Amino acid sequence: MLNHPTHERLIELDLSGMAKAFEEQRRSPDLEALPFEDRIGLLVDREAAERDTRRLTTRLKLASLRQNACVEDVDLRTPRGIDRAVFAKLASGDWIDRHENLLITGATGLGKSWLACALGHKACRDNRSVLYHRVPRLFEALGLARGDGRYARLLKTLGRAQVLILDDWGLSVLTAAERRDLLEILDDRHGRSSTIVTSQLPVDTWHEVIGDPTLGDAILDRLVHNAHRLQLAGESMRKRNAKTITLDEQPER
Repeated sequence: MLNHPTHERLIELDLSGMAKAFEEQRRSPDLEALPFEDRIGLLVDREAAERDTRRLTTRLKLASLRQNACVEDVDLRTPRGIDRAVFAKLASGDWIDRHENLLITGATGLGKSWLACALGHKACRDNRSVLYHRVPRLFEALGLARGDGRYARLLKTLGRAQVLILDDWGLSVLTAAERRDLLEILDDRHGRSSTIVTSQLPVDTWHEVIGDPTLGDAILDRLVHNAHRLQLAGESMRKRNAKTITLDEQPER
């Protein structure tokens, strides 16, 4: 007689996981043989799992990752310069706890953005906050925010993320405003959080992209000196996949 009111009460208390497990137990006579403590444990475990799932969904939504990627799907067989042991350490996330950075460089089509998003996805799964931004659009957003009074709030949001992904860095030489914006972002994050940068350009050319020697030193000092590096090389993954599709479409001979 108390089954339905109990289920409703669990819902009212925002214990939806326990409510689902309660209904499942009620419909499973085999579980009646379990000790009381075990049945309560199943309810609590289900509630914890439901809450973990909701938190992960929220973190991924806020992260706005460009690619639906995860570390388990990273192709380590195709020669791209990715060492298995190094990537396993990066996936573990210890470097994030130490507030270190990661620089992923290489020609277009080698999967730099995909790798960055995969590591960002893993960080979300590890209960870390992540933000993804393409650098050109981030500078546009900062310019708009400066004009409508949201600039300080946007900088604070960028500074709080435990992992900030800056994708497509170095597509053009920075303007004076962009140099100042980048320095503000990295200064807020230096020694407090981790930044992942992807770029087609080698790191030793980034000074030229920044366009100012003094600010270049300040920016790179905060970004490069404690950074891990993944320097990708090889054939474009897009071209390789296109070849595979073309071969698959060929008639049998």
